Amino acid sequence: MKIGLFIPCYINAVYPEVGVASYKLLKSLGLDVDYPLDQTCCGQPMANAGFEGQSVELALRMEELFKSYDYVVGPSASCVAFVRINHPQILQQANHACMNSGKIYDICEFLHDVVKPAKLDAEFPHKVSLHNSCHGVRELFLSSPSEQNIPYYSKLRDLLKLVKGIEVLEPERVDECCGFGGMFAVEESAVSVCMGEDKIHDHMNTGAEYITGADSSCLMHMEGIIKRENLPVKTIHIIQILASGL
Repeated sequence: MKIGLFIPCYINAVYPEVGVASYKLLKSLGLDVDYPLDQTCCGQPMANAGFEGQSVELALRMEELFKSYDYVVGPSASCVAFVRINHPQILQQANHACMNSGKIYDICEFLHDVVKPAKLDAEFPHKVSLHNSCHGVRELFLSSPSEQNIPYYSKLRDLLKLVKGIEVLEPERVDECCGFGGMFAVEESAVSVCMGEDKIHDHMNTGAEYITGADSSCLMHMEGIIKRENLPVKTIHIIQILASGL
């Protein structure tokens, strides 16, 4: 199977190490991975801000760039969810069928559901608190939503169990929002920061050294608060842990 690696624009600009770790991890599992150099934003910021029409061209560009791949895989639950759920209706405006929506996966979802590795050559001897992003939980179902009466599961936790030396912890409110929410963090910054502070302290109460998750946007929001307030905890994308040692 041929995999097209989708690296969202903010990861490319702010957290390129997450993109590098994604590529290395997929290659280490013997997968055929390609990174289309001309990729750009999927259009989520414009659409979320109410300018959906301006995201049509970006959706069309993404369709063209990734049309030859069997799978499109990216390290961002929110961007992947946007392509899967919103691109079909956006592309209707251009009378274009969406092919990517049925083959795009968050990288953790892809590893857990498709690749299913029995082991990883990763070691991370630290205590980590697992952060569940809203898009990952309620649109990609990377873990069980707490408001649903269903048995607990976490695909992220399952993957982290393959890492040597790690101790995986979870906050008391396992899928409460960190307050980022894209445009929400801009338009309601005071509320967003308060929510972030509450979430970080919930993670810190586990005794963890790191907060980890599948969405760099949530981690970026919490990292900003952590740095401003000099809090004794760090953030790290889950793929950097799964790729540690490569």
